[in-house]
Amino acid sequence: MSRRSAREAAFKALFQIDIGNSTTEQALRYNLHGLKLTEGEARFSREIVEGTHRHQPELDRVIQKYLVHWELQRLCAVDRNLLRLALFEILHRPDIPDAVAINESLELAKKYGSSDDAVAFVNGLLDRVVAENSPRHE
Repeated sequence: MSRRSAREAAFKALFQIDIGNSTTEQALRYNLHGLKLTEGEARFSREIVEGTHRHQPELDRVIQKYLVHWELQRLCAVDRNLLRLALFEILHRPDIPDAVAINESLELAKKYGSSDDAVAFVNGLLDRVVAENSPRHE
């Protein structure tokens, strides 16, 4: 498999936590079950789910700061969780280049996005965050 598959499982787990009020452990167990991930890939998925969930209040403040005339809770859950995951990687995972975090979120937005505009919306917000906040432009 790949980190992309691990990231996709993490995204699904975050969505489940957000919408289904599952615990991180329940969501991880459900979304990792049956995937042929290596131990490292499963660990990566767990790290980004737990980290994103732990830093969610901060991540939500960042998202809200960059929303124009919109409220975080009005975003569809797919877009909200794609942004949370990517921002966690950008802000808290120096081992993941910003460009990789953004590209991977765009691939997920293409697959799961709420509308045809989801990719452009996610890309625009993440690009603004990186341009204004990240010292490690890739």
